[in-house]
Parts: sequence; structure tokens; C-alpha cells
Amino acid sequence: MVTAKVWILKKHFEGFPKTSNFELKKIELPNLKDGELLLESVFLCVDTYMRPYSRRDMKEGDIMIGTQVARIVESKNPAFTVETFVVARSGWRTHFISDGKDLQLLPSSWPESLPRSLALGTVGMPGLTAYFGLLEVCKMKPGETVLVNAAAGAVGSVVGQLAKIGGCKVVGCVGSEEKVAYLKKIGFDEVFNYKTVTSLEEALRKASPDGYDCFFDNVGGDFTSTAISQMKKYGRIALCGAISRHNVSVPQQGVGVLPCVY
Repeated sequence: MVTAKVWILKKHFEGFPKTSNFELKKIELPNLKDGELLLESVFLCVDTYMRPYSRRDMKEGDIMIGTQVARIVESKNPAFTVETFVVARSGWRTHFISDGKDLQLLPSSWPESLPRSLALGTVGMPGLTAYFGLLEVCKMKPGETVLVNAAAGAVGSVVGQLAKIGGCKVVGCVGSEEKVAYLKKIGFDEVFNYKTVTSLEEALRKASPDGYDCFFDNVGGDFTSTAISQMKKYGRIALCGAISRHNVSVPQQGVGVLPCVY
């Protein structure tokens, strides 16, 4: 018998998340049946989509949703061997049992020098969101100017790097000087801290006086309202998320977009 630790959503979020929203419990897992396998979590994701989706899809008392990288520790399923790694949508738990249908094997050629946590980041869902949002939705072209907010996040930082690889000028907006330094280090052309500028409109205009061809929006609200007015003719906007509204309890002014469309 294996004892799994699971994090329960004890109470739905109101305002900023608190430790009291969660409860850690222990669950005894049964012995494996034929066709099943036992997995141990290696990495758990903590992504912005989990905030609105928990309200939509979860009841209080459910195990917190989320994706993880897990290692197979026991298998009675011939399709899965012990010590291989998978990506699973099994929530916040240390161990779980699966029949294999909900698992995605990491490539056997995964380099040992590459952290497997990247399967939840750059080469996982956030990276795919950045790739298709920029190339398929915005249809970025070389020589264009790309604006991305929440630019140091899992999605935004990849958007900026892809845009640079694609020959674009990239402007990023973040919320700390540490993040400003990070984005400059990975190649962003212009970066500003929205918490310290006197005017968001002026900061955007200064970063790109001619406006923006593409805008990858992770924030929504007032930022979106301000940025829209500085889009070039035939500019394109990818509405990815609205993190500025995740922790508010009363209706906000500004352009409203989907809570999250990963």
C-alpha cells in the first residue's frame, strides 16, 4: 500500500489565494490491477489558468487541478515500463494510479542535461500557447514590432524569444526591476516596469513610437484598453489571458477578454 499526499481545494478563491484555501490530506492507494501503473510526481505546475478553471470545474473538497511530470514506479501495463517519465493531468498529488490512457510519455531521447520540468513549460503547454498564439493567431512577420505583457511569465517569455528569432522588435512589460533585467538578458529590445512608469500610454509610445503590429495579451483590463489604441493598421492581437482580473471580487473597467484560453 502506498500513501499519497494530496492538496485539496478546501475553499474557492476570493481575492488573493491564501494557504487556508488548501488542505493537505493523505490517501491510501489500492494495489495495482492488471493494466494499471503507479506513478510518483516529480514536478507539479502552478499556472494562471488554474485560478479561473478551479471555479468553473471544481467543487470544494476536490484535489487541486494541474499537470505534472511523473515517474513510473510500478507497472502492470505492458505499454509502460518502470522508471520512464510521463506528463499527466492528475492534479496536486505525490502519487497516483493510472490505466495509462491519460498519460503522455516523455521522449526516450530526452537529454539528461535538459530539466524535465520544461515539459510543463517551454516545451509543454505554455510553450505551445506562445508558439501558436504568435505564429497562427498574430501571424507575426519579420520586421514587425511585437508587444507582450506579463512578459517574464512562462508564456510571455517564450513569446518574446520566438519573436526575436523571427526577426521582430520585441517590447515587454513586467512588474519588477528584476524581471526587466531578465528580459533584457534574453534579448527583448525594450522593457518597462508598469509599476514605476507614470503613464502606461506614454511608456508604450516611447517603447515603439510607430505603434505595434502584434500584441500578445496575457493581462486584459486597463492594459488592453490602453494598448489597443496604439495598434497599427491591420495589427493583430492574441487574447491569451486576463491575469489582472483573477484576484478581483468586483467588476473592473477596461476591455474584458476570456479568463484564459490556453
